[in-house]
Amino acid sequence: MRWSQYFVPTLRDDPADAEVVSHRLLLRAGFIRQLGAGIYSYLPLGYRVALKITQILREEMNRIGGQEFLLPALSPRELWEESGRWSVMGDNMFRLKDRKGGDLCLAMTHEEVFTSIARHEIRSYKQLPQVWYQIQTKFRDEARPKSGLMRLRQFTMKDAYSFDVDAGGLDRSYEDQREAYKRIFDRCGLKYVIVEASSGAMGGSASNEFMTRTDAGEDLIATCERCGYAANLEKAASRIPAVTDDAGPDAPEEFPTPGVRTIEDLTIFPGGAAADRQIKTLVYIATINEEPQFVLALLRGDHQLHETKLADALGANAVRPAQAEEIRDLLGAGAGSLGGVGAYQQAKAAGREVRVIADASLQGRRNMTTGANKDDHHLHGVSIERDIKPDQWADLRIVASGESCPNCEAGTLEVFKAMEIGHIFKLGTKYSESMGARVLNPDGKEVPIIMGSYGIGVERIISAAIELHHDADGIIWPRAIAPFDVVVTVTNIKQQEIRDAGEQLYTDLQRAGLDVLLDDRDERAGVKFKDADLIGIPLRITVGKKISDGAVELFDRTAKQSTDVKLQDVVEHVQQLALAGL
Repeated sequence: MRWSQYFVPTLRDDPADAEVVSHRLLLRAGFIRQLGAGIYSYLPLGYRVALKITQILREEMNRIGGQEFLLPALSPRELWEESGRWSVMGDNMFRLKDRKGGDLCLAMTHEEVFTSIARHEIRSYKQLPQVWYQIQTKFRDEARPKSGLMRLRQFTMKDAYSFDVDAGGLDRSYEDQREAYKRIFDRCGLKYVIVEASSGAMGGSASNEFMTRTDAGEDLIATCERCGYAANLEKAASRIPAVTDDAGPDAPEEFPTPGVRTIEDLTIFPGGAAADRQIKTLVYIATINEEPQFVLALLRGDHQLHETKLADALGANAVRPAQAEEIRDLLGAGAGSLGGVGAYQQAKAAGREVRVIADASLQGRRNMTTGANKDDHHLHGVSIERDIKPDQWADLRIVASGESCPNCEAGTLEVFKAMEIGHIFKLGTKYSESMGARVLNPDGKEVPIIMGSYGIGVERIISAAIELHHDADGIIWPRAIAPFDVVVTVTNIKQQEIRDAGEQLYTDLQRAGLDVLLDDRDERAGVKFKDADLIGIPLRITVGKKISDGAVELFDRTAKQSTDVKLQDVVEHVQQLALAGL
């Protein structure tokens, strides 16, 4: 490709609305342009990168026996009703009606469609296992699209699905996908950590996320360097020191706390209590089986609630904090004076029911302080199991850096920001049961197909690669996904010898099977060098004055090293470097 004829609209200044490095450089280097919130057009350079990534995805899926499909982006409501996800997906799903009034959606993922095909076509265990995949456009009505290609409303995903007759088969399929994902991300030049994660609306028994460490990420990950433990904070656990409490009084004692509204207020209030001796009470509305329920979540005063842990523990489709008027209607007090003591009775008196779930760190705690469900009053001497009797114990709290690893004796956790680049799920029979996808097993018994689901976002790989590989001058693409292998920069197109040498190199490199960009623009050499650095092509051949000595300059963008190479050796030299990066 000739730069003079190629559409590469580079920008000299950073776009004002670009929040993260990958967003800024993709815009500046002319890879993408924004059409609307969370909606981007790939320009030629960007699409070349996307195609390189999808080819790697396709090769690795085919390597483990995957068969490629292409399913419709448009789905009828009835299919999602069968799985129960029409309502679960909530406002994140794009919904529309056809001219006859039928409800449709733009698919966020394709479990339902693939399951529908399987239930109509697969009858016997002899047809299993199956691994099906596609590379398809997906849609999500993000409330806050941001960070360029990291949080989108329209995006490209490789989604794969495994179908097995038993749990052992699922384990093997899951491991095949896990290993394929590792090869994919290694080939794309990404550093990653595999973490335990919540299955969320996807459902199933287990899931792992592949995460890239970057300050641009929106997830928080806890890891232990000593033993390798790694988990998303929505799943992470830790060990904290045990607390020994005094027995305290035989029953809770009420005392006035005028003006106390927060945990911190109570720590400095005369006669108050330290945060780790308080019970924090949070009121939530949980949607369970499409029915809203009031829930009290109890934690130690110095701990924070993770809402995903709460939802998972309750088996809820969604949770949201109760509003001030809902809280007062339920418990008769404002948020600063709430507690679990007497909560069941107060809710019943208000014609409500409430479920109390407590964090495991509160088990066995005595002589605690909490709200009295009476404005400006609290209770001393609360024993949680004597005075509250929670319906359920669960791990609800957010772990913190420096806490002890749950897996090993001596390790401590580090918490850092990361970006999700892939997610694999053991779905089990969630979809096959609800949608009737069944087969005859070797004993002739009809059983539900056991499924797995495996997703990778193409745009996430692009963003992660730039977040990990860039400098002050621009992008430094990993060679396997770079838009071109090499750029041939002709410093002076008006000088015949230089121009002819550049043209010959361009032809020779293409014949050798390399992707080549010839910078044949009538621009100053400095402008060309800056543009080449900005768009991040791994190798640059500078054809200039040294051509009179039969040599050119070869610049390695990653190593930032220049080498003079004889003209007759250039093609072989570039081939070796290009192959080394694949």
